[in-house]
Amino acid sequence: MRKQVEAFVALVALFCGLALLSGCHHIPKGRSSVDRVDIRGEDAVSGLQDKIATKPSPKFVWLFRGILYEYSVYDRFVLQDDLARVEAYYRERGFFEARARAGRVFHKDDQHVRIEILVEEGKPVLTKKGVIQGVPQGDPVAALSANAALARTLPVDKPFDNDKYVEAKEQIKASLTERGYAHAEVESEATIDLVNHAVVPVFKVEPGPVSRYGAITIKGLGKLPESNVRRTLDLHPGARFDSAELTDAQQEALGLGVFASVDIKPKLSKTADGAPDPVVPLEITVEPAKLRAWQIGGGVEFDSLKTDIHGVVGWEHHNFFGGLRTFSIVFRPGLILYPLRVNNITAPTDVLLAEKLKLELRQPSFIEARTTGFLSPQFNVFPLLLTPNPDPSQPVIGYAELQHATGANRQFGRLFAELSHNIQVDVPIRYLAGRPVNEQGERVPNTGADPFNSLSTIVLSYPELRTQLDFRDDRVHPHKGVYLANSLQYAGGPFGGTASDLKVQPEARVYVPLHKRITWASRASVGFLMPFNYGDAVRNPRGDIDAANATRDEVRDFQVTFFRGFFSGGPSSNRGYPIRGVGPHARVPFLTPDAAATAAFNCDAADPEALARCVTPTGGFTIWELSTELRFQITKPLSIATFCDASDVSRQTFDIRVKYLHLSCGAGVRYDTPVGPIRADLGVRIPGMQVLGGKVDGDGESTPNTFPLGLPMALAVGIGEAY
Repeated sequence: MRKQVEAFVALVALFCGLALLSGCHHIPKGRSSVDRVDIRGEDAVSGLQDKIATKPSPKFVWLFRGILYEYSVYDRFVLQDDLARVEAYYRERGFFEARARAGRVFHKDDQHVRIEILVEEGKPVLTKKGVIQGVPQGDPVAALSANAALARTLPVDKPFDNDKYVEAKEQIKASLTERGYAHAEVESEATIDLVNHAVVPVFKVEPGPVSRYGAITIKGLGKLPESNVRRTLDLHPGARFDSAELTDAQQEALGLGVFASVDIKPKLSKTADGAPDPVVPLEITVEPAKLRAWQIGGGVEFDSLKTDIHGVVGWEHHNFFGGLRTFSIVFRPGLILYPLRVNNITAPTDVLLAEKLKLELRQPSFIEARTTGFLSPQFNVFPLLLTPNPDPSQPVIGYAELQHATGANRQFGRLFAELSHNIQVDVPIRYLAGRPVNEQGERVPNTGADPFNSLSTIVLSYPELRTQLDFRDDRVHPHKGVYLANSLQYAGGPFGGTASDLKVQPEARVYVPLHKRITWASRASVGFLMPFNYGDAVRNPRGDIDAANATRDEVRDFQVTFFRGFFSGGPSSNRGYPIRGVGPHARVPFLTPDAAATAAFNCDAADPEALARCVTPTGGFTIWELSTELRFQITKPLSIATFCDASDVSRQTFDIRVKYLHLSCGAGVRYDTPVGPIRADLGVRIPGMQVLGGKVDGDGESTPNTFPLGLPMALAVGIGEAY
């Protein structure tokens, strides 16, 4: 351990030395560095530090100034302008009496100063109920929509906010253009009463006539079929003008994947007598994107279950055989170095082959203009590696898996819905036959019961309805908004297959901006799986089960539950646990023969390592997950986060166990790349907060292996935010 610490210190010293040599800066002669800027009296308004030009000198790794970053130099004229900026910023937020009284400069020495800006906020003016004049008298829906937009954007009895005032004007106009008033114009004025600290916003509307679409022209298509593009846009001459419909049409066209940009411009004009023309032609300008693309890459996975080296080869065509169809194929061959993994640093004894092959064909305007149909077959081959402490002398089981999904999806404004039928066939395969050793360490024939003989092919057939309601401001980096989703599946019955069950899992995510660069994000999910023809062996597992005495029903129950049940733990779940680390465990030697080699271990002992070797995750029938985190944007590509995750999986149906918290907290870093933010999170399992009033292994659970340093934590690496 001492050598590891010394090596780490040497590495840090080397890095800092290189930084010092390559990026040192000096304070200009006769000038002073701004070490700190404090704003006193900033209570009701936040974000002033980002609005002023006088800023403290940035620090390298939060400790050293002048390394990599230049010093911020004090300028009294800039500071004077900053005082005016502070007052203007307050006025925009309703504090018309705010005063920046002074900008004090404290000299630490000849080259370092601290600046203090004193603010008197005063009393804000409050927004009173706004007035909209000129709304169409014969259209009560338009009047109702305009007033709803005003109330939603500019709340009453709150400090007046100029940004929201401008936004309210745009929202009122949008409420009219969505009702057919293409020529609508809105003027605004605000009467401010400083004596009573009140402001009454007034909006004057000139709606113009109800308009309809005129001729629709499309420019820039090149060789792309115009008829298919028009069908997707679903805009028709003579239909009532609707600005929201134009936005949806633009998104649908971009969703085809064949355009880099789509611009829909209404051509507003006037008649011969100077009146607004109710016929509005549409000019649509598109820029085609590259229709064919190759994807070549690779990666390495190194976690608590495996070490995987894989490549990725893909190809896609966005006008496959015409008709704007999209066809894609992705092949991911891999080599698994067995049994090397994070908590088992050893030389590999075997190389296990794995692969994923996915094809997808998407047909736009399927059945109707805005519906997309799809076919998506997959073929996968993988070893079933569930044991955190692998024994290379034991057999390794895997599966050859065929999946196929057929369905259609559609966007309804903020609502996305997809209905599909899914078929999944999993055929067990033998990777390694196993090579036991005797007391002298010599390889001997495996004379025990072959666990492979008890396995059978699993066939799953089920329709699935997925729905998503998305009110986030950004899908990649959400800063505010709400996201709701649900998955509903029904397997078996008239659809056939090995399993018959009903599965539902709703989810909610909330994003709250605490600052321009700080986001509070939270996710909650619950799921229920109701099996009709399997699950008894999983709900009441036998402790003495082995490959020789397992019944056919027991084997089938555990096999089906593995493919249909819930698991928790990993990069997008409970980050203090490894993948599938949370939930019920049991001895399942026919799936993981490592568990059959536990004769030398006492599975009832308090030794976590012995218990972890005896049992493996089985999946469960009830899940709940709750996560919350604070995200801090440091620079444009770099951000950090602190988080806490809690979750539980029960082997019973409708069994939400709130005392099984499995609480883990930690921190992580994200870095933006063209394929999305690369994320690394380190989660620590909080002592005493795993199972309240009991032990983690008190109900068929297993204590996960510790990190190589012996700490109860897990490292989760992924692409994209956790949620």
